[in-house]
Amino acid sequence: MQLPTEEARRRFDRLASLAPRVVVGLDFDGTISPIVEDPAAAVIHPEAPPALARLARVVRAVVVVTGRPARQVVGLGGLDELADGLPQGATLAVMGQYGHERWDSHSREFTSPEPPAGLTAFREELPALLEAADASQAVVEEKGIAVAVHTRPLPDAKEAFARLEEVLAEAAERHGLQLEPGRLVIEVRTPGMHKGLAVREALERHGGEGVVFVGDDLGDLEAFEAVRDLREGGLPALLVCSSSDEQEALAELADVVVDGPAGVVDLLSDFAAAATRR
Repeated sequence: MQLPTEEARRRFDRLASLAPRVVVGLDFDGTISPIVEDPAAAVIHPEAPPALARLARVVRAVVVVTGRPARQVVGLGGLDELADGLPQGATLAVMGQYGHERWDSHSREFTSPEPPAGLTAFREELPALLEAADASQAVVEEKGIAVAVHTRPLPDAKEAFARLEEVLAEAAERHGLQLEPGRLVIEVRTPGMHKGLAVREALERHGGEGVVFVGDDLGDLEAFEAVRDLREGGLPALLVCSSSDEQEALAELADVVVDGPAGVVDLLSDFAAAATRR
């Protein structure tokens, strides 16, 4: 693929030369799965599984770092089937719920903490909050240790999002929870973890000596910031934004901006090919 600057090319090439020691972190929705109206139907991009399989063969680990529950991502991504075809030593992992939940291709086990007490009280209050914000028809997605409210199906999706963000932020704070806004979705979740911490932990857990991180939304900002800090400390790193018309916050922080999940697949395939040639 055509990289936008000489610096981006230099970073890409350096990481390709270090591929067996590189951890690749990927968001799921909007990155390797297209954004759709029904979040339960957000299956992985059809060309992503073979790209991930090629990538996992040449890097230290491929880690999906997502706000979704780990079990849901494994199902929507067909990751169990993908793991079946990986050679011994290749690692595919999921850090779900912003890092609270775990799954990997070796153990195939899911781990998750108990939901915080405040989440039950928030769920009970949510219908009244939606009604007060004139957004009763918003789609509520249960995530175990989080609740997501999607305004995409509403005729005034952006206006409803703006109304709800303020209302849900106050309720989240009152119940000791964390608010996570995204692309026409507002998530209220268990505090204490975010994607920046998850990326750092993935590097430590897998012994990464370089990192590529790909994201598309506000929830990935902390991961981008963590990678930038690590790069300032000398760690080889590449930041990639999966672009969209709905969210541009990551584009100015990225080394490379690609066109949605199809562009992400192309970049991952090119990276695996470049690493194989080394």
